[in-house]
Amino acid sequence: MNIRKKIIASGVILLSIAVSNANAKVTAEEAAKLGGELTPMGAEKAGNASGTIPEWTGGIQKIPAGYQNDGVYINPFPDDKPLFTITKANMGEHADKLTEGQKAMLNKYADYKIPVYQSRRTALYPQKVYDAAKKNATATELISNGNGLANFEEATPFPIPKNGLEVIWNHIVRYRGGSLARTIGQATPMPNGDFSVVKFKDELTWLSTLTDAKEANDDNVLFYFKQVIVAPSRLAGNVLLVHETIDQVKEPRRAWVYNAGQRRVRRAPQVAYDGPGTASDGLRTSDNFDMYNGAPDRYNWKLVDKKEMYIPYNSYKLLSKDYKYEDVIKAGHINQDLTRYELHRVWVVEATLKEGERHIYAKRVFYIDEDSWGASEIDHYDGRGELWRVAEAHNFVFYDQKIPWYALEVLYDLQSARYLAFGLVNEANAPYDFNYERSLRDFTPAALRRSGSR
Repeated sequence: MNIRKKIIASGVILLSIAVSNANAKVTAEEAAKLGGELTPMGAEKAGNASGTIPEWTGGIQKIPAGYQNDGVYINPFPDDKPLFTITKANMGEHADKLTEGQKAMLNKYADYKIPVYQSRRTALYPQKVYDAAKKNATATELISNGNGLANFEEATPFPIPKNGLEVIWNHIVRYRGGSLARTIGQATPMPNGDFSVVKFKDELTWLSTLTDAKEANDDNVLFYFKQVIVAPSRLAGNVLLVHETIDQVKEPRRAWVYNAGQRRVRRAPQVAYDGPGTASDGLRTSDNFDMYNGAPDRYNWKLVDKKEMYIPYNSYKLLSKDYKYEDVIKAGHINQDLTRYELHRVWVVEATLKEGERHIYAKRVFYIDEDSWGASEIDHYDGRGELWRVAEAHNFVFYDQKIPWYALEVLYDLQSARYLAFGLVNEANAPYDFNYERSLRDFTPAALRRSGSR
């Protein structure tokens, strides 16, 4: 795939002196650290002083023996055992490395635990992404009051970030492969553990990888996304189509839905911000998808710190065919025996709702992995300032594609004692496919009816 340079402009934009200074490009001298003392993506290459975080040596380079190149990712570390397990009884010993959300889960559920394993810095990307990130370091700027990007190639825009908004943009536009089709499940169990699975067929294609990308001529689009509900029968055939714009203040996300029962296509402006997530039973907002997505304009973003924290990592057990969905989904939370947490450095960013703006989350606290730029933990607070929802991304790496992503996204609702788990693949055959091509024609509103035919 050729990474295509995209310049997103909004006409004549006047930025305040404060914003301009905050979003200044880094110097060539600073950018030269990438691939040296910093990894090509901007993380600290060295391990920590105690040795509990190792040096980054290029990520996971060896594909495990037994992998069949079939989209079924086996565990490359099957012999690893937990170093220790954090429970409510001993959480005080580890409090400085736990999020408030993790502490709340330990306090709420007597059987909740955090198994901590050896830290393995497996995250890596293709060389073309590293090359683009280095170019972006001295070229990409925030425009439109931080709501858009200028001089941006499809990779990490700010590998050496200077503020919280730049860190969030690194998460929003991070590389996730050129094209991907996946068949995955979503569960929203009741407090007693009863659940059913909604099955989706997702397609994600970046603008630059369309077979007719030049004809698309749409520089404000990052990628195209289509989601078809496969089961249960009452929802099957419903389709969501999204053209993900970058500057969503200049041009809101283009979204359409096809209702199989009505056989109608209609615009879907509610697929943004705190609009309800698809088939989520009210447990997820639209911008909870992929941990966080969309326009950042409703929040003030503060870069709090960089810290060592226990986050889900190398979560290959959650993908295993050795388990059924019922082995993963349990009452109150997923089966923590199948999880793996490791000590990693994360960027901590606090988002507070701007005065006059509306959103059901008044504050969010993000913990973003330095190696992949993916959000790994997010704590969500309501308008009263109380912790409401806790999001966890159980990270893994598509080692044959060199793409870090999520094995499972989980969003816990502390008030209702329910949760949403998205990304289940244990019972799916060949759940991931990076070897397909799509044209712009496949992502038009007219194509929705074809996708949703039962």
